[in-house]
Amino acid sequence: MEVKIDKRYELAVAPARAWAVLRDVKVVAGCMPGATITEQVDDKHYKGSVKVKVGPANASFAGDIEVLALDEAAMKLQLLGKGSDRAGSSASMDLTATVESGDAAGAAVLAGQAKVTVNGKFAQFGARMMVPVSEMLLAQFADNFRAATATAASESSATPAVPAKPNEISALAVLWGLIKGWIAGLFAKRA
Repeated sequence: MEVKIDKRYELAVAPARAWAVLRDVKVVAGCMPGATITEQVDDKHYKGSVKVKVGPANASFAGDIEVLALDEAAMKLQLLGKGSDRAGSSASMDLTATVESGDAAGAAVLAGQAKVTVNGKFAQFGARMMVPVSEMLLAQFADNFRAATATAASESSATPAVPAKPNEISALAVLWGLIKGWIAGLFAKRA
């Protein structure tokens, strides 16, 4: 099953500050709920894991991340992540993220396009559930990314810090989002 996502998140920091965070793969991974970098193989290759729980389904994916492109001038990062769990499920994500200037002075926009492919038990949920769950995970990522840029902006160091708090997937937020989507779907069908 394949899901395509195209999102934009406003940031209250200068584009250069947002780019300093985005270009650091370890910090970006620390912003993703449930994700951890376990090893840096070289400048473009990392090993990591992602723990996901959606309803009764649990998975712990171990895999590889490859930096396909890092364009300083365009403030653009392209990553390819692939992983699998012990139960035979697999997932991959081709992500392109760009930092753009925002509408206000000193503001930025984090723009991202991703293609997520899932096989195994998570694919059984279908697009009806995978799209809202993916969007909620990205919203949590954006909140953590904002926190990382705010922390980096307030510190004098040039290297942004990985968010200090654990970045677990908020099961309550996922459940609430699914309920809201289901209710909205009920009313949309009647109109």
